[in-house]
Amino acid sequence: MRAGKTVSVEATSPKKKKNNNNDKKKKKQNQTEKKDNQNLSKKTTKSANNVQTENDASLKIQDLERQQNTKQELSATASDSDFDYQVFSEDEVSEYYEQSEDEESESSGDEVHGSYDDLNNDNDDGHEDQSDGSESLQGVEESDSSEDEVAPRNTIGDVPLEWYKDEKHIGYDISGKKITKKERQDKLASFLASVDDSKNWRKIYDEYNDEEVELTKEETKIIRRLLKGKAPHTDFDPYADYIDWFKYEDSLHPLSNAPEPKRRFVPSKWESKKVLRYVRAIRKGLIKFDEPKEEEPRFYLMWGDDSSTAEKANRLSYIPAPKSKLPGHEESYNPSLEYIPTQEELNSYQLMYDEDRPKFIPKRFTSFRSIPSYENAVKESFERCMDLYLCPRVRKKRINIDPETLKPKLPSRKDLKPYPATCYLEYKGHKGAVMSISTEGSGQWIASGSTDGTVRIWEVESGRCLRVWEIGEPVHCVAWNPSPELPVLAASAGQDVVLLNTGFGNEEEQKRVGELLQVETPTASNDSDNMASIVSWLQDDKLGGIRLRHFKTVTSVDWHRRGDYFSTVMPAGESRAIVMHQLSKKLSHRIPFKLHGLPVSSVFHPTRSIFFVSTKKTIRVYDLLKQKLIKKLETGLREVSSIAIHPAGDNVIVGSREGKLCWFDMDLSSKPYRILKCHPKDITNVAFHRSYPLFASCSDDGTAYVFHGMVYSDLNQNPLIVPLEILHGHISSNGRGVMDCKFHPRQPWLFTAGADSTIKLFCH
Repeated sequence: MRAGKTVSVEATSPKKKKNNNNDKKKKKQNQTEKKDNQNLSKKTTKSANNVQTENDASLKIQDLERQQNTKQELSATASDSDFDYQVFSEDEVSEYYEQSEDEESESSGDEVHGSYDDLNNDNDDGHEDQSDGSESLQGVEESDSSEDEVAPRNTIGDVPLEWYKDEKHIGYDISGKKITKKERQDKLASFLASVDDSKNWRKIYDEYNDEEVELTKEETKIIRRLLKGKAPHTDFDPYADYIDWFKYEDSLHPLSNAPEPKRRFVPSKWESKKVLRYVRAIRKGLIKFDEPKEEEPRFYLMWGDDSSTAEKANRLSYIPAPKSKLPGHEESYNPSLEYIPTQEELNSYQLMYDEDRPKFIPKRFTSFRSIPSYENAVKESFERCMDLYLCPRVRKKRINIDPETLKPKLPSRKDLKPYPATCYLEYKGHKGAVMSISTEGSGQWIASGSTDGTVRIWEVESGRCLRVWEIGEPVHCVAWNPSPELPVLAASAGQDVVLLNTGFGNEEEQKRVGELLQVETPTASNDSDNMASIVSWLQDDKLGGIRLRHFKTVTSVDWHRRGDYFSTVMPAGESRAIVMHQLSKKLSHRIPFKLHGLPVSSVFHPTRSIFFVSTKKTIRVYDLLKQKLIKKLETGLREVSSIAIHPAGDNVIVGSREGKLCWFDMDLSSKPYRILKCHPKDITNVAFHRSYPLFASCSDDGTAYVFHGMVYSDLNQNPLIVPLEILHGHISSNGRGVMDCKFHPRQPWLFTAGADSTIKLFCH
C-alpha cells in the first residue's frame, strides 16, 4: 500500500442500507477474511521456525480488526446506537502496531527473566517491508513443512532410554554399531555458560537425540502464553464474532412463507378415540385402579425416641471374627544359643503359675526337615473353632481420649516433704538374712531377728548394738510391746515364741516386767472343744523370759495396743492356726471364728476391738466383743503376703506375691480403692507411719517404695495416693531382697531389713 491511502473497515449493521459499491467492497473484504482465517489455522499448526515467516500484511489486518472490535465494545457499552464506520490511515496503523509490539516484548521479557536485548529484537524482526507482505503471505500458504515431521537423528528405534542409563552409549544404529553419548557439561561449566551467555536460559536438552536445542523467541512466546492459559498465537481470537454463513443478511422473509396448516390447531381425532375407549373400559370395570391402603396405626415409645426402635428392629450386624495370632520370632526353629533356656530355667518354669509360664519354649533344630510336628496343633485348632462357634462377638466402641487427661492431677513431690529419700545409717552385725525388725515406742531402740538364730537390739541414732540373744533357731518375726511401761520383746523362732526382757526402763518397770515374765508351774492351755494341748507356757532361764511352745511353726506375732494380748499365726495349724495369748494370766486360746483358707497374718485394730485375719485370697474383719464377722475384703489377688492398718483404722493396705499393692477404704467398699502395680517381684511387707501420711512397701527385687497416703476426715473426699521415692541399697541374696520395713514412730524415717544381713535407715 502507498502512504496516505486509507483503509476502511466496516462494521456490519443490519439496520443500515447498503449500496452496490459497498456490496462489492464487502465481498472483497469477505474474501480477504477467509484467506486470513485459513492463514491463521495454518499458522497455529506450524512450528516455531515457520512462525517467523508471517507477513506484516496479515498482522496489520488483525491489528485493525482487533482495534475495531475494541471500538465496537466501547461504543456498545457507552450507548445502544448503531455502529459507525471507522477509517484508519496507514501511518496510524503502523504506529499502533509498533506500540503493541513494544509492550508485548517488554512484558514477555520481564516474565521469563531473559535479556532485554534479545526480546527487543522482536520489533526489528517484525517490521519487514510492506511490499513483501503479499509474497510472504503466499509463501506461508504454500509451505506445509513442520519440524515435527522431521525424522529423528537418533536411529536407535522405539527403545526406552532407561535401558542405557548406566551405559556409555545410547543404543545401536541400523548397522548394529553403538551410538556413544556426548559428554555433558558439569555443573560449574553450565553455571558459567549461563552467566556468560544471555541466551543460555532458552537452551534445553533433547534426551532422545542427545543434543541441546535452543528455543527461538517465537517458541518462548508460545510457551509463555500457554503457561498463562492463553492461545498459542496472538493472532488467534478464541472469542471472535460468529459468522452465520447460512443466513443472508438482507433476507426479510423466511424461505417458506406458507401459512400454518389447520391440523396444528385442531385436536387429534385418534387421541379422542383412544380416550373414549379407556372411558368405556373403566365404566365396564375392565380397568381397575388400586384401592388406597389403610394406614396402620403407628405406636411410639412414651419414654424413648425413634432411633431406639429403629435399632431394635434391625438385626444384629455381622462382626468379623478376630484373626488368629501369627507366630513371632520366639518360635524360630534355629534361634541363637542365648535364647535357648537352660535346665535350671526349665525347672523354674514348672514352679510358675500357668498364667506366668511362657506359652512356647524355644528349641533348636539343625535343619528344616528335622522339625517335628506341633504337639498342640489339633488342640489349638479345636479351641479356635470353639471360640468362633461359642464365644459371642461384641463390637467395642472406642473413644478417642487423650491419655494425659486420664492421669490424676497429683501434687508435686516438693510440696509433700518430708519423706525418706537417702540412706543415712547402716546396722551391721547379723550373719544371716534379717527377716524382721521392730521399733520401740519412743523411737530410741530397734530390734531385729535373723536367720542366724540371734535377736539384736540397736540404738537408732548411733547404730550401736546393745544386746544379743542366741535363740538357736532362725527367727521369723520380732514384735516390740507397744506399751511404754512394758519393755518386752516377742520373737518367733520355729515352734516357739520367746518373750524377752529388754532391760530398759526404770526400777519399777523392771520389777513389774520381772514379775510378769515369771511362770510358777508349767501350764498348758487346753482347747475347749477337744481338750488337745495348743500352747505350753515354759520358763526360759537361759534367755531370762518365757517360752511359748506351739505345735506348729509360728510365722507372725502381733501385739494388742494395750500390751497385754498378742496373737500368733501358724499357717499349718488348720482350725487352730491363730491363737491369742494373755500375758498377765499366762493363758492361750484359739479364736472363736472359723477360718476360710490358709491364714497368712493377723493384726489388731489400733483403736477398736476389731481383729483382722488375712488369708491367701481374702481379708476377714471380726468384732471381738460380739464375736461375729463384720466385713469381708475381696482382694482379687493371687496370694496375700502382708497387711497393715492405718492409724485411724478405716483404711487397709495389702501386699501380694505378684507385686501388687491394694488400698482398701472400708467405709467405701469391700473391693480395693486403688491397686498399685509397683514391684516386679513379691512384696514381703507393707507398713503405715503412725503420725505422717506415709506408707511403704518392700519387695524381693531389693527396693522399697515410699508413698504419700493422705486420709481426710471428710468422708466425701477419697484418700490421696502419690508415689514419692524408690529406695535402693540392698543386694539380693538367693533370690531374696528386702525382707521387712518399718517406720520410725516419730520421725519420717524408714528402716529396711535385707537378705544381705544389713539394716538400713533412710532419712529425709
